[in-house]
Amino acid sequence: MRHCSVQVRGLLTRDELDRYNALMEVGSYLESQERYDLAYTVQKEVDILIMPAIERLKDKGRARDLATAEFLESLNKKEDDEQA
Repeated sequence: MRHCSVQVRGLLTRDELDRYNALMEVGSYLESQERYDLAYTVQKEVDILIMPAIERLKDKGRARDLATAEFLESLNKKEDDEQA
């Protein structure tokens, strides 16, 4: 079973995290029993479960990029005002 990143896991809601942990436990058990066909199905469910958290992570990145762009723009404007 493939785990998601720590950043994505940190953005899961409590219910999502509980379900994620349960699915990972089931998937690990299935792998230990060499039932890879069923573990694959569980992995697909995990992939679907983490999609909202991935979107939340992307939103945080976009917000950070926007804040950085605004900050750099304010620095450039400040430099322009000082030169004038």
